[in-house]
Amino acid sequence: MNKKTIIIIISALVLILLLLGVIKLCTKKSVFYKSVPVKKRTIVESVEASGTINPVQTVDIGTQVSGTIKYIYADYNSKVKKGDLLAQIDPALFQAQVDKARSDLNAAKANYQRSKSMLEYEKKNYERYARLYTKNYVSKSEVDLAEANYKSNLAEVNAMKAQINQASATLENNLTNLRYTKIISPVDGVVVSRSVDVGQTVAASFQTPTLFMVAQDLTQMQIEVNVSEADIGRIKVGQDVTYTLDGYANEEFHGKVSQVRISPTTVSNVVTYTVIVDVTNEENKLIPGMTANVSVITNKSENVIAVPVAAFRFTPKEITGGKKFEKQGVWVMAKNKKPQRIEVTTGASDGDYTAITEGNIKEGDRVIIDSSNTQKTTAKRRRMGIL
Repeated sequence: MNKKTIIIIISALVLILLLLGVIKLCTKKSVFYKSVPVKKRTIVESVEASGTINPVQTVDIGTQVSGTIKYIYADYNSKVKKGDLLAQIDPALFQAQVDKARSDLNAAKANYQRSKSMLEYEKKNYERYARLYTKNYVSKSEVDLAEANYKSNLAEVNAMKAQINQASATLENNLTNLRYTKIISPVDGVVVSRSVDVGQTVAASFQTPTLFMVAQDLTQMQIEVNVSEADIGRIKVGQDVTYTLDGYANEEFHGKVSQVRISPTTVSNVVTYTVIVDVTNEENKLIPGMTANVSVITNKSENVIAVPVAAFRFTPKEITGGKKFEKQGVWVMAKNKKPQRIEVTTGASDGDYTAITEGNIKEGDRVIIDSSNTQKTTAKRRRMGIL
């Protein structure tokens, strides 16, 4: 092998080694960090639940007598005043009972007057026989008989008085039943439910049937919200509430928690508690029975330094080697373009961002939320003719 051939082989080997070095250099993995700037935000923590809109106070109006509905004077959405006639049960039977009771009372009074007159006569007769007996004009037995007749009539008069009282009570009871045939509204309000029609028979037995439901004031409503046992501890009276309605998809409404009921409801082993939210209905948009999607605001921090929740899940393993830290912290891009860990104390969180209450983080810092290992070799290889 001549000297020229050796030089060519050596040059080729050197060139191959150089190419291998370049390839190794180009294929070296580079770590790129995804970061976002830290900003001040308003963080709102809330409990999400659903509930039903109902009037604050409703009155069930029923009947205390049985009969057939003869007239109906109010319907759904009718505005009524206290004392307004809503419906009437056929009063014919009750009127007949009143007439009979009044007749019985009059008869009892007549019998009383007749017995009273007889009592006056028997009293005078007894007194006369008593005087005659002192003069020995009549016998003792005749006096005793006159006394017995007097006392008998006295007892009969007392019995007549009792009959009058009984007849009066019966008449009053029948008059009351007659008045009950008129179904009267006890409050001012709006009829939200009507359960009877003309010709329908209603029976008042052990439980009074409900004929109408009247809501007293539809400008003041409430939402009955079912809150799970996991969240009920965060709900307090006075907390602000926002809610939406399916019927008004682009609007947001507001209210306040007025009551947290401690009585649980268990359905399929799921325990919930009822929370009452007071709301206004000045525009009459809220209708009883609507479903409300409720957010109870349990914590609110305004104009605070906040970082994405993802920043707390990020740890650069290429730097820490998988080491775990005892205190909570986030990684930021330092001035030397390298990640730097900063320990922080957190506050409210809305699921997307978390407020920072303590820690050397200021507005404008770039907090790291992710990283990626990429091989930036393709372009270089193509330029070098490797690919």
